[in-house]
Amino acid sequence: MIGELLSTLSARTGSQAPAPEVVFNALPHPVIAIGADNIISAANAAAESFFQASSSVLRRFTVYDLVPHDSPLLDLLAQVRERDAPVSEYRVAIGTPRTGGERFVDIYVAPVAEERNGVVAMIHERTIAEQFDRQFTHRAAVRSVTGLASMLAHEIKNPLSGIRGAAQLLESTVEDGDRALARLIREETDRIVKLVDRMEVFSDQRPIEREPVNIHVVLDRVKQIAVNGFARHIRFVEEYDPSLPPVLGNRDQLVQVFLNLVKNAAEAIGPNASDGEIALTTAFRPGVRLSVPGNTEKVSLPLEFCVRDNGPGVPEDLLQHLFDPFVTTKMSGSGLGLALVAKIVGDHGGVIECQSQPRRTVFRVLMPMYKFDPDTDQTTED
Repeated sequence: MIGELLSTLSARTGSQAPAPEVVFNALPHPVIAIGADNIISAANAAAESFFQASSSVLRRFTVYDLVPHDSPLLDLLAQVRERDAPVSEYRVAIGTPRTGGERFVDIYVAPVAEERNGVVAMIHERTIAEQFDRQFTHRAAVRSVTGLASMLAHEIKNPLSGIRGAAQLLESTVEDGDRALARLIREETDRIVKLVDRMEVFSDQRPIEREPVNIHVVLDRVKQIAVNGFARHIRFVEEYDPSLPPVLGNRDQLVQVFLNLVKNAAEAIGPNASDGEIALTTAFRPGVRLSVPGNTEKVSLPLEFCVRDNGPGVPEDLLQHLFDPFVTTKMSGSGLGLALVAKIVGDHGGVIECQSQPRRTVFRVLMPMYKFDPDTDQTTED
């Protein structure tokens, strides 16, 4: 398959034929060539990103250094060498010691005809496509909350105001034994009003005032708030791409998004952890494009911002519904924080997804970048 493609390209000498390594590195999925001794003999640019190591470094390793000894990839290599024929397997959980954790991928392995027991493996990550599918589900759920919030604001807050006024009046006139009950009515009424106020944010349909925003300034602000408050006991790691272009967004809302994510990470780590760590990362991923319903053009989401923590992780049964309203792992949580985060990210034209396992939970935000159009003198998303 891939081996035959590269062999064919190597044999071509025409002036219009691209160099084999150019085509190899242009492939969007990670591809590695493995020799008969199981040493990595070649790796394309996508494989470098997947395994978080350069091609020159990868060529020093065997495939056993890249994946655990019980990895399904090793079984596929053995099958290909035994049958001398390509083998594919779909939705395979593959873990790598270098990147940590498991990711669901499709794996295609083919023999190299020119090299005995040589094979080429291509890895196709399923996560991005599944992220987008789930993101539209999250947005549908948020739209449902929008209608509910509007109804609550109009139909519940007015009678609650009357109940609170009556309770306050009773509190000043009843005997001491009944005053505590009147105070309880007033305090619980205030609590319901606060919950309705939080939900009312979902019904705000006004256009967002946006401008070019340096995401690193946003993250630095969030870190400053965190280390001086709720996360003073946690170590922060910054892995920034200094060449990252600006994002077209609302600075205050972006601060709200990442402050919420960092606060969740700190609460997941807990106040007594001695090795708590939160990593803030930024990267440029030009290959991510999204087909949006109602839009004939694909939207590019090249800006990747991540909040990673080493807490206990999100329960697997909640992971698929984490951004749905009223879903929470906290005993006293309302379950609206991440739903609001998903709404803000969606309003900015981006998507958010969570990947979690013990000691490694990553919230990944993908967003469009700012682009200035000199012909129209306007800012656009790209």
